[in-house]
Amino acid sequence: MVGEMTNNGRIRPSFPVKDLTSNEGSEYGGPVEFTREDVETLLHERIKYKSKYNYKERCENTMDYVKRLRLCIRWFQELELDYAFEQEKLKNAMEMNEKHCADLEVNLKVKEEELNMVIDELRKNFASVQVQLAKEQTEKLAANESLGKEREARLAVESLQAALTEELAKTQGELQTANQRIQAVNDMYKLLQEYNSSLQLYNSKLQGDLDEAHENIKRGEKERTGIVESIGNLKGQFKALQDQLAASKVSQDDVMKQKDELVNEIVSLKVEIQQVKDDRDRHITEIETLQAEATKQNDFKDTINELESKCSVQNKEIQELQDQLVASERKLQVADLSTFEKMNEFEEQKESIMELKGRLEEAELKLIEGEKLRKKLHNTIQELKGNIRVFCRVRPLLSGENSSEEAKTISYPTSLEALGRGIDLMQNGQSHCFTFDKVFVPSASQEDVFVEISQLVQSALDGYKVCIFAYGQTGSGKTYTMMGRPGNPDEKGLIPRCLEQIFQTRQSLRSQGWKYELQVSMLEIYNETIRDLLSTNKEAVRADNGVSPQKYAIKHDASGNTHVVELTVVDVRSSKQVSFLLDHAARNRSVGKTAMNEQSSRSHFVFTLKISGFNESTEQQVQGVLNLIDLAGSERLSKSGSTGDRLKETQAINKSLSSLGDVIFALAKKEDHVPFRNSKLTYLLQPCLGGDSKTLMFVNITPEPSSTGESLCSLRFAARVNACEIGTAHRHVNARPLDYRLSLG
Repeated sequence: MVGEMTNNGRIRPSFPVKDLTSNEGSEYGGPVEFTREDVETLLHERIKYKSKYNYKERCENTMDYVKRLRLCIRWFQELELDYAFEQEKLKNAMEMNEKHCADLEVNLKVKEEELNMVIDELRKNFASVQVQLAKEQTEKLAANESLGKEREARLAVESLQAALTEELAKTQGELQTANQRIQAVNDMYKLLQEYNSSLQLYNSKLQGDLDEAHENIKRGEKERTGIVESIGNLKGQFKALQDQLAASKVSQDDVMKQKDELVNEIVSLKVEIQQVKDDRDRHITEIETLQAEATKQNDFKDTINELESKCSVQNKEIQELQDQLVASERKLQVADLSTFEKMNEFEEQKESIMELKGRLEEAELKLIEGEKLRKKLHNTIQELKGNIRVFCRVRPLLSGENSSEEAKTISYPTSLEALGRGIDLMQNGQSHCFTFDKVFVPSASQEDVFVEISQLVQSALDGYKVCIFAYGQTGSGKTYTMMGRPGNPDEKGLIPRCLEQIFQTRQSLRSQGWKYELQVSMLEIYNETIRDLLSTNKEAVRADNGVSPQKYAIKHDASGNTHVVELTVVDVRSSKQVSFLLDHAARNRSVGKTAMNEQSSRSHFVFTLKISGFNESTEQQVQGVLNLIDLAGSERLSKSGSTGDRLKETQAINKSLSSLGDVIFALAKKEDHVPFRNSKLTYLLQPCLGGDSKTLMFVNITPEPSSTGESLCSLRFAARVNACEIGTAHRHVNARPLDYRLSLG
């Protein structure tokens, strides 16, 4: 039994866990079941410490709490496996039902064709009867045989329709069962979401459980794939039911046409029967007249006998026509019954389609929620590990570049583990596979990219240090990713989108008592020299020799922050003001033309936003920093063709990027000495790479086949960066007066 200390000093008991030390069944003991109340109690539990400095007791309590959490996680995993198995069984049953329904539809179509043939024969026979009723007795026999066949066909159709109705009833029952299971899975998702929120609260205490969290993410991805397959199956079933509905409508139209034709035939038969009756009455009158005259004239006896025989023949014809009328009326009743059944079946299928639409929408929502949960869990794990997150973005092919299928060197794996996170590069017939936190294909928009980093930007308002920088060869789209295309709102880069989000969030948080002050600075590192891009003195920005006359020194303080002395700092109050400053900085930034890029950035651009927040109701103060960095592109002299000043710029850029690589190598190997001072760039990025910052790197690559070598180098460097563990970022909250000096962290 583990308890927690409440605010008034009392011990609040938590729920018991069965024999965690037992080895039977698993390392956590025998099978344990959890209720919603057990899970909530476990997630909200606080660990009691008798002594603040008794680290052994704190470690034991923490390990005990972690074991119970792992037991709870394993219970959730077993439930997920059970649901996946049930879902697979339902999928197989649905496939069998769909196949059976398709066979029944084929048989029904065949029978309908036979009925149409029989009806055509009946029409021909009936027409011949009208023309030669007295002379074509053999055709009447053929018509009787056709009527017999029609009855047999009708009985066969009725039996098929009954079988189809039973199959539809079974399918509806299975669909209802599947709906119940989906509802149960939805309830489980809510529990998992609550569990995810508890993980974020206790992330600093669960570093030893990273492997378990990795397995949880993989299972979540498997479940997401299962949901995707379920959506595909539902779409196929929906399409099949739509086809069946269309066929039912066509069949209903045919039956209605047949009904109208039969009604017309019955009317014509009734008219003919009336005519025959009139003839019979006329002949009877004639007979009676002749009989009256026969008493007077015996010479007419032969004529009377003739007329009597003719009357008897006509009576037989009338009887046959009446029999045909009765048969036609029965046929009409069968057609009406079939039409009614078709209408009922149509309504049932319509309801089934609406139900499938609802299930499809629920499954799609479930897929979206599962993807959000996977991202949150992955981000939590990355924060626990302290790794630098890496996103890869592939720019589209430009006009004039080779876009043939044979020349493509980049592909994207579709396996469960690498979907949306993997990229394969082909060089000299050899495939190189890489996996990052996210991979953006060429068709991804600026909005798609920003959605993935929006939560990271929000962390800066919460009091964290955040750094996002773009790395890659020249012409790979780094500046487009960070700045976008001026004058086109849909292609705004990450920097203007981040600022819009921050100002919008600042406005919405005012109702909660928060007030924020924002400060901006922008600089570039050109030939190992810092330039102030917001300076109003053009001579201070750039000199003819490429060296700024103003010396900007990088200083570190005791709090771990890095300040650039004498750098221009501007208080900002709106996104429009920041946009004006960005335009001003873009005009001052060093840009040149090379053989690889007509608008090549010749310096490293650093945008810094210092955020100072104060809550009037809680008197809480936070300090956050958002660093957005557009690194200059690496390039090879053999391709860029740089000479003169461009050659010096290229050498300085490659040297600083090489120093960045040395720092990443040292961090990856966890060496005691990390050479941050080897260049101005690495010295400036020290707080972002040193362990107290949430850091994200964009590696930009080009799909052009001639740049495969540079792209492979960039991907390998990004993989090393992704493997670096720099420590867990901490929120900067205090109750002292804020220091409003701008720093890089």
